[in-house]
Amino acid sequence: MTQQAAALQTYNNELVKCIEELCSKRDELNRQIKQEEEEKERLQHDIRILSEKLSRVNESLAQRLAARATFDRTIAETEAAYTKILESSQSLLNILKQEAGNLSKATEPCRKEH
Repeated sequence: MTQQAAALQTYNNELVKCIEELCSKRDELNRQIKQEEEEKERLQHDIRILSEKLSRVNESLAQRLAARATFDRTIAETEAAYTKILESSQSLLNILKQEAGNLSKATEPCRKEH
């Protein structure tokens, strides 16, 4: 029986050692899990902050794009109107020169041919 008791004691010691190793591995795994959960929470917080910033930037960008479109439209309309003014001025100048020429001819003394 002593041999059996010794074998039983050896098995018991090995079993206790295996259980302790498993407990140690479980504790290490728990530590890693806790670490990753904390990292996950930090990342989720960062995502929330960045999402809020992105939303504000998108709103600001939309307003600026709308303002730029208004500027573009106003500039285009003003340039078109200015071009029409230039064309009208040129037409008026041409008509005025033509009329001045006609008036000059009408007011010139008549030459008599001999």
